[in-house]
Amino acid sequence: MPCARCAADEVTATGWCAECERQHDVWSRQHAADIIWQAFSGAIVAMIVGLGAPLLGLSPLLGIGGVLVGVGTFLGVRRLGTRRRRRQFQAGILPRAYLRH
Repeated sequence: MPCARCAADEVTATGWCAECERQHDVWSRQHAADIIWQAFSGAIVAMIVGLGAPLLGLSPLLGIGGVLVGVGTFLGVRRLGTRRRRRQFQAGILPRAYLRH
């Protein structure tokens, strides 16, 4: 199966060739700050649920569950962000030297 991005013959497990993977790695480092808002969103959810539940008189176990909900929020937002950036990279203009004829 050829590379999904440049149609090269040798592909990695992601479906891209090694060169496209390297280009994506370099490109994605420009967006390294994405993890900041993703981590903060998980932390805010964990604080709201984890601290808010006991303050409302609910079981402290719900407070512990709030931490798990916060981690789940972080992981979910991280996965969505990674997919969005990968699609954004794929939609970018590929240099002519990499296009197959």
